[in-house]
Amino acid sequence: MSNSNAASIRSATAAMVEGALCIALAVVLSKVNLFALPNGGSVDAGLAPLFIFAWRRGLRWGVAAGALAGVVKVLLGGYIVHPVQVVLEYPLAYAMTGLAAAFSCKKPLGQAMGLVLGFLAQTGCHVVAGAIFFAQYAPKGQNPWVYSLLYNAPTLGAKYLLSAVAAWLLWKALERALPKR
Repeated sequence: MSNSNAASIRSATAAMVEGALCIALAVVLSKVNLFALPNGGSVDAGLAPLFIFAWRRGLRWGVAAGALAGVVKVLLGGYIVHPVQVVLEYPLAYAMTGLAAAFSCKKPLGQAMGLVLGFLAQTGCHVVAGAIFFAQYAPKGQNPWVYSLLYNAPTLGAKYLLSAVAAWLLWKALERALPKR
């Protein structure tokens, strides 16, 4: 095996271990809610480790870790009404957290743009699932799409904001403390 292949394998192994730790931390932090809504959704800092991982490892790794975090969340007690709803609200929606790395991760503006893109994409996943699979909860006469947007966007927005602040507070210290990739 050549030195470059060995280095590549070590790098991939390190990324997988780091990703697994970030997924585990994300799941644990998602259990520490500031508040939870009666029909699902909560505000917590559980996305912060996924943002940091995406900033460190890039878009591909970030999307993969987010999707795996979604799978772990559903396995540990996700709310299931239909297989398509599960895919939309867990692996696909959580994969969108990896979009935090869609722009330059070295500057706050790039990080912020990635977070906004991830928020919009993840909100889209939840709104589609909500409008299709939870329309019965919309008040009589209200469009289920509007209801789903009004239900999901504020909660996810608060979760993204809290997680982003936590991630940014840790980011600079982690950049100095962790080895370069």
